[in-house]
Amino acid sequence: MKKHKRGVILIGGLAVLVLGVALGVARMGTRPPPGAPPPTEDAPPLADTSQRPGERPGRPSPADPGQGPAKSSKPREVFAELGWGSGPSQLGRERPQEGNPEAPMSLATTPQGEAVVLDQINGRLVRLGPDGLVRGTTPLTQQTPQDVTVAKDGTLLVLDRLKDQSVALIDPITGELKGDLPVTGPGIPNPGGITGTFVDGDSVYVEREHGALVRIGDLSGKADPSHPEIPGRPTRDGRTYILARLIDAPAGRLFVNAIDRASGQRRYTREYRLQFPLMAITLLDSDRAGIIYLGVAGQLPTGKASPATEPGVRLFCLDPLDGKVLGQADLPLNTLPEETFRDFTVLDEGGVLFQLRTESGVTLRRADCR
Repeated sequence: MKKHKRGVILIGGLAVLVLGVALGVARMGTRPPPGAPPPTEDAPPLADTSQRPGERPGRPSPADPGQGPAKSSKPREVFAELGWGSGPSQLGRERPQEGNPEAPMSLATTPQGEAVVLDQINGRLVRLGPDGLVRGTTPLTQQTPQDVTVAKDGTLLVLDRLKDQSVALIDPITGELKGDLPVTGPGIPNPGGITGTFVDGDSVYVEREHGALVRIGDLSGKADPSHPEIPGRPTRDGRTYILARLIDAPAGRLFVNAIDRASGQRRYTREYRLQFPLMAITLLDSDRAGIIYLGVAGQLPTGKASPATEPGVRLFCLDPLDGKVLGQADLPLNTLPEETFRDFTVLDEGGVLFQLRTESGVTLRRADCR
């Protein structure tokens, strides 16, 4: 299969080099979304503050996102282990002398509990069954694919924002191209600033600079030239739009904003103050029950001799009604130089699946914070 050269991805994309670590991240925005009040300034350290109408700020959460290492109620499980290469149970990796090194760009899960890994180096999608074994591959036609997501009907959606500038719709059974939705048009001045692909019902969206989502068409392949927008990522329970931003990364401050879909009104804006410096937001999604999963990369306290820290990802589970912390867990952070688009995905039934890269290959692991 012919392998295409990929363009250099600038900082407007998801993959950003932070402190020498290649991360799939959310940009470090400092302003709240339109219509949301600024987070309060009087919350005590380690607490998160809610700004729900009629609720006093500074109210501590039941689970305090504190300074010490977080503990998960469930162990991290190895879902699959894949080596580097182009074989049936391998994934491609590229380290050119000039240009960005790359590894599998993205991953997603299907309603049947399967995993799909975007192996763009080998020009294919690799499909793994619920048992973690490779079930097959689907060839790709796009030149620089970077993101993959899966609709409820199993349709595979692959984003190429740099060259083809489209979202390909692929039949999950035949592997044939069902349609190709262009991402250029109103509301998307720069396709290179697209930060993700999302499906809500029959609608296909792309995210603009980690903010509003722009509808580009539907699962039948019919494009929407009007490009209407929604104010954030839709939760899988169909109730909320969510958005997250870093407020002060060195001080460990960030917030999550939630908008009720039925009324269009703000449900809450909650600030979280963590006593460790943050690099980036690595995950914001929900499971089928509506629980929100928030992942932040930073220098996590090790719990050993203070002030010992190490790079990692702290995963939070948030209540869908008010954003209170239900649980948390610390996960390893990819520290190899390969550039990727998205390393985490949320499972429908709850928990997350993430890829951890080593010199020998990729390990897919499950984790939970509930």
